[in-house]
Amino acid sequence: MNEHIQPVPLDKAYRLLNHGPTVLVSARHEGVDNVMAAAWACALDFAPPRLTVVLDKSTRTRALVEGSGAFVIQLPTVRQLRLTHEVGNRSLLAEPDKLARAGVSLMPMDGVDAPFVEGCSAWLACRLLPEPHNQQAYDLFIGEVTAAWADARVFRDGHWHFETADPAWRSIHHIAGGNFYAIGEAMRAQDE
Repeated sequence: MNEHIQPVPLDKAYRLLNHGPTVLVSARHEGVDNVMAAAWACALDFAPPRLTVVLDKSTRTRALVEGSGAFVIQLPTVRQLRLTHEVGNRSLLAEPDKLARAGVSLMPMDGVDAPFVEGCSAWLACRLLPEPHNQQAYDLFIGEVTAAWADARVFRDGHWHFETADPAWRSIHHIAGGNFYAIGEAMRAQDE
């Protein structure tokens, strides 16, 4: 494993998503790996940590999540803008070599049988909490975070450090039509 990747305590895992980034969702089932982009993901609970993500019925990743009962949420960086756009606009059903075409490199993480996208700033391994009504009616999936990691160059001591990290580490935020923003300047409402 990369020396910069450090475990994140589960009671701090929600902080990895709290700022609303676009995420990459990956899953593995019966020897098939896939990665897709998702703009609608958010923290849901603290203890145990849970999150939600919207996965459209037409996506292959959704079928893999439903089949395996597990998925990974990872946070792509400015460096991965093109990769994120590509995996969000290509279909594994139409292009069996989608991941290679999009430039995705996968890596393992100890103790988790799932595909992790290399080069992200954070990763959250999740166990699917089946909610058939929500999944069918709203495409809404709930995951319990079972393990989390972040790259210490941008997240450490339970906090993001975008303001001191290389700007290439900033998270990206999809708005529409292939347009994104990178997270901006840090601001403080008041002293603590």
